[in-house]
Amino acid sequence: MKLSRLALAVALLPSTQTFAETPSREAALKLEDTVISANRDAQARSESSAASSVFTRADIDRLQPSSVADLLQRVPGVQITRAGGPGSTVGLYIRGTKTAQSLVLVDGQRIGSASAGGSPLEYLSIEQIERVEVLRGSRSAIYGSDAIGGVVQIITRRAAGEGLTPRLRIGYGTHNTWERSIGLSGGNQDTRFSLNASADDTRGINRSYASAAPDNDRDAYRNNAFSANLSHRFNEQVEAGFSVLDQRGESEYDMGWGGEYPYADYQVSSYSGFLAVQANDLWKSRVDLGHSENRSAERFDDVKGSSPFNTYRDTAAWLNTLDFGNGHSLVAGADWYEDSLHSNTAYDEDSRWNQGLLIQHNYRGERFATELGLRHDKNEQFGSANTFSGALTYSLNADNDLVLSYAEGFRAPTFNDLYWPGGGNPALKPETSKSYELQWRSQLAEKTRLEASIYRTDLRDAIAGWPAQNVDSARINGFEASLQQELFGWQGQLGVSIIDPRDRETGQVLSRRAKRTLNLDLDRQFGAFSLGASWLAVSRSYDDAANQREIAGHGVLNLRSAWQATEEVTLGLKVENVFDKEYSRAQYSTGWPPQYSVYREAGRTALVSVTWTPQF
Repeated sequence: MKLSRLALAVALLPSTQTFAETPSREAALKLEDTVISANRDAQARSESSAASSVFTRADIDRLQPSSVADLLQRVPGVQITRAGGPGSTVGLYIRGTKTAQSLVLVDGQRIGSASAGGSPLEYLSIEQIERVEVLRGSRSAIYGSDAIGGVVQIITRRAAGEGLTPRLRIGYGTHNTWERSIGLSGGNQDTRFSLNASADDTRGINRSYASAAPDNDRDAYRNNAFSANLSHRFNEQVEAGFSVLDQRGESEYDMGWGGEYPYADYQVSSYSGFLAVQANDLWKSRVDLGHSENRSAERFDDVKGSSPFNTYRDTAAWLNTLDFGNGHSLVAGADWYEDSLHSNTAYDEDSRWNQGLLIQHNYRGERFATELGLRHDKNEQFGSANTFSGALTYSLNADNDLVLSYAEGFRAPTFNDLYWPGGGNPALKPETSKSYELQWRSQLAEKTRLEASIYRTDLRDAIAGWPAQNVDSARINGFEASLQQELFGWQGQLGVSIIDPRDRETGQVLSRRAKRTLNLDLDRQFGAFSLGASWLAVSRSYDDAANQREIAGHGVLNLRSAWQATEEVTLGLKVENVFDKEYSRAQYSTGWPPQYSVYREAGRTALVSVTWTPQF
């Protein structure tokens, strides 16, 4: 009876805006001015309190990045480290937080390792991606564990429109690099599908400066990928669909303990399905089910060299959005996931579940908007955690908004933290954070857009040491800004970030965090031709907590061009590291006592490509 009365009351509330005015989730994937990750539903970027960056497929084709990491380093506040060359381990640092403190999703599914905590960004083919969204700042009140620094949401390829659209792309470049992909997408107003496959490989570079075998060889990389998705709208109220991504291959590396030409076999897979129901003008509901796998094993000359560390994860989520009218809306939901770790290493526990409940109220008025969120997580290993978030948006005028926000975050200990033989600690508590942020969003002129943020993040109970302990604390102060400007026909995008990330106990700068980064993209269209350039500048950082091993700063210039030769054929050319700069993003050690050296990045490289999209 109480539920019936509540439903009746909701149905009778006045409504000034219905969900019909908001683009559907599938339609939003093509739009640059929407975001689907901030509240797990499509909304205008201007109405979200989260500092965000969005890359559509059109952006990816224009920028011609070689990898997901190359795309992410364009985001202000995001830093990328890499252990030398394509396919090497990538570190993701959002607003000064470490790799394991940011959440990475593929079609809504977590792909991080349950043992180490990182996500295999190095293995994701850029040809399989439709859209990338980056949220900067904690979203644990929405997503739970790991979203302290931010969230990266990767969406696989989608249909470009109605009818059939085939696509074939072939690229060849320096170091005997081949990029090959094929796709077919299409559908109609109710049903859409996309099928895509790619095969990339490169002879690679010597990732280290080693002069003796086996580490003085080139380190090759191979990636074979497949993605598919299908969505169908049964009527105006009901839609369902599924997505699949599977990537697997080999990545050679140096400094293997086995002594003979080491490489890693890997597989990253994500499977997801959804059912969305528009119950009425006030209520819509969505159920998601998924499964992901993150598998890796080291080998030495085809001889098994180490035990595998394979993460298998099953997920379920139920999200409800209620629009009460007069600017009030409510998001409420529940999610669950279970991690299973398959390894020959003798962990005391190799599986665990997590349950989460979330609720968030949003209000949008003429001059100000509010957002209040609360989430409760219950985990089989570490117990319970509550996270809260709140934001206030004030419109100074039609072109200027101020956003003041507060957010809590946490990261659950990994299986390595808890149960690694001889070094794990089952009594660990989650790492926690509190973040404060002030944003200014301004349409300075018709062709000028500025977004700037100042923020502070306080970290507590950071996990470190051997055996692992909750010992460290840190504070991160930061400023970041992005400027979009059109000038004399050139489209410019400038991103700047300044951070001061320090260990509270020692006062030292957190390792592998550069204090200053700058990235600039310039593009212009000349009829059928396009030209573009990218400049990335990164200040020095330290590879160790004691700040004794310095990694020099660097600046890298990349150039790109494209020619729409016919309606069906596009030719592309890009040159990366134009000035053949020697630089590194990480160090490694050998021998005892350890001797340290740097991983090397590729020098000047070039790649030419042809894309054929026949018209039917």
